[in-house]
Amino acid sequence: MSVRIQTAAFDPGEETNAFLATNAGAGAAVTFTGLVRSQPGDPITALMLECYPDLAINQVKAMIESAVARFGLIKATVIHRYGALRPGEPIVQVMALAPHREAAFKGAEYLMDYLKTDAPFWKKEETPTGSRWVEAKSADDDAKARWD
Repeated sequence: MSVRIQTAAFDPGEETNAFLATNAGAGAAVTFTGLVRSQPGDPITALMLECYPDLAINQVKAMIESAVARFGLIKATVIHRYGALRPGEPIVQVMALAPHREAAFKGAEYLMDYLKTDAPFWKKEETPTGSRWVEAKSADDDAKARWD
């Protein structure tokens, strides 16, 4: 189990290779990388993520422990950035290793659903016309609710 909450950029390929280097008993690995999105009709120049790193680490560790227990994961890693990020940059990477593909997919999905709703990150988009806080989305709450 590994959690990194950081301002530094990361290389998704290098992170995946390092994660896979020790894979005893695994039959499947799922990696999800989330990118900072800027849409043509509503562009952003930056995404500002705020968090309290110690709180975020503790909450994400608890999420990972829950995913490992629930899906029988061999291991899981979450990397999440905060600070100023530019469109196209990796913001989050979730990796799940399991004996079988279903557990790996479900574990990674579960972690992302909980990260989107319960992790203590606050997002502000910088746009050509000013800045705005990103509101919570009901679709994210609905996605998380399926795990209840």
